[in-house]
Amino acid sequence: MTVIGTPGPVSLDLDGRTALVTGAASGIGRACALRLAAAGATVRAVDRDADGLAALVADHPDGGRGGIEPRSLDLTDLDAAERAAAGADLLVNNAGLQLVRPLEEFPPEVFHQVLTVMLEAPFRLLRGALPHMYAQGWGRVVNISSVHGLRASPYKSAYVAAKHGLEGLSKTAALEGARHGVTSNCVNPGYVRTPLVERQLADQAAAHGIPEERVLTDLLLADSALKRLLEPEEVAEAVAYLCTPQASFMTGASLVLDGGWSAH
Repeated sequence: MTVIGTPGPVSLDLDGRTALVTGAASGIGRACALRLAAAGATVRAVDRDADGLAALVADHPDGGRGGIEPRSLDLTDLDAAERAAAGADLLVNNAGLQLVRPLEEFPPEVFHQVLTVMLEAPFRLLRGALPHMYAQGWGRVVNISSVHGLRASPYKSAYVAAKHGLEGLSKTAALEGARHGVTSNCVNPGYVRTPLVERQLADQAAAHGIPEERVLTDLLLADSALKRLLEPEEVAEAVAYLCTPQASFMTGASLVLDGGWSAH
């Protein structure tokens, strides 16, 4: 989807590179997989949604520069996640899940699952990918964080905790990877037009006791200067930029795409 007033895709040549994108079956991960494949990369598209991966492959243009290799994988299988990242030149940690509940009602098993998928799995994927990146003296790690990696909101304890942890993990990877030619950065979107955000509407309505139609205007975008959802393709362009030679000095950073929310 092209957003009025935004420029076209950044110039990016990833011919011969291998990228791994988690949560690739929908939303931001899907947009990133298609964008990196369009730039010439062979994309390992990781998700537990096999049908969504099949749809992703079908939507990749025939004869495109790169390719998409679907990998059906549940990231709670941490050993398998680490193995899947071996040999990757680019790693995009995107997979996530959300539950909106007050702290005293938050199910401990869901808290554990969120931290496993959104923090421990990225750590294990880094373990799998970094030896190859270090050996070749080049690599790109892009962690899809959130404005919630920098700010907190009520009722999102697991998600906020995971994203704050991901910020620290990304910075540590940046410091360790610098002498090996590996950069590590976060991209921090506000609310993006994805299935995860759409599912939040009902959860937030229940948590706050308001109709769903008011959740977007009164809650999700209340502090945003730009009163619209961010598009997944816009996030994918930020990811693409971080993979360019021009971004080689950008590491340990958080690239915020929140429509002015954190400017308050």
